[in-house]
Amino acid sequence: MNNAEPLEIYLEEQDLGRGLREDVRVGLGATPKWLPPKWFYDARGSELFEQITELPEYYPTRAERAVLAARAPQIAEATGAKTLIELGSGSSEKTRLLLDAFTRRSGLGSFVPLDVSVSALRQSTEQIAADYPGLRVRGIVGDFTRHLDRLPAGGRRLVVFLGGTVGNLLPPERATFLAAMRAGLEAGDWLLVGTDLVKDPRVVVPAYDDAAGVTAEFNRNVLRVVNRELGADFDPEAFRHVALWDPENEWIEMRLRAERRMRVRVLDLVVDFAAGEELRTEISAKFRPTGIAAELDAAGFCAEHFWTDPEDLFGVTLARAV
Repeated sequence: MNNAEPLEIYLEEQDLGRGLREDVRVGLGATPKWLPPKWFYDARGSELFEQITELPEYYPTRAERAVLAARAPQIAEATGAKTLIELGSGSSEKTRLLLDAFTRRSGLGSFVPLDVSVSALRQSTEQIAADYPGLRVRGIVGDFTRHLDRLPAGGRRLVVFLGGTVGNLLPPERATFLAAMRAGLEAGDWLLVGTDLVKDPRVVVPAYDDAAGVTAEFNRNVLRVVNRELGADFDPEAFRHVALWDPENEWIEMRLRAERRMRVRVLDLVVDFAAGEELRTEISAKFRPTGIAAELDAAGFCAEHFWTDPEDLFGVTLARAV
């Protein structure tokens, strides 16, 4: 019997197209210009990101995996969750460490991954359903900033938000997201969140500016997405990848720097770039343990456990909704 249920789709292709058009209009009309990082991830962008996670400079994936490998049994024991929900699930590769621990403990009834990609979600849910035949697998196609109200209710729930993705949100956006997350949970439900930690910029910056140039290609991919989807005429090779550490905000910024003056046409806009002008494509905030605990507390969570990898590069917080 197939234990993967049909996907619940709350985000259609036309919704994605509408969102891209809105972001392009607002972001390219702003000073300074910006585009949000979610538009990196078409099929090519996802492939490039998988390559990034395997680069020697890119420590977050390895460090977070080390934490989960060491702490998954403790997480299963502490939460006793019946439903495991993953936001921005992708391939759910790291989540298998949790699924294995919960399966050994028994009691987990369902796994609910949420992701914007229909194809990626269909593939991952079918594979997980095959590998965990006793588990009900219910995939939701949606955006974690918009569709938290679609998460299944009832039972003891653990929501998992890995990869440091919460750091891609600006502080006011994080506060809004965490408050919405709390509003969708009952007291006693759990949230597991991965956060990259503040450290020497000499470690952080190379993770976003690797020697092989994979991150540079990943960064420029957002321009290729806009070209393809909106008929824009960006010349991606005319933009240089830049990764900068902001010590005041304690985050890394990825930008695309125009190598020459240029005029870009997209939708009904004419967008001028000066030579050297930069387009921000991502922030990736780094956290201190006290900071993430305070943000969770403000949203109505209590941080019960905080773990790091042996090198203290990456943190994983288990928080309870109060």
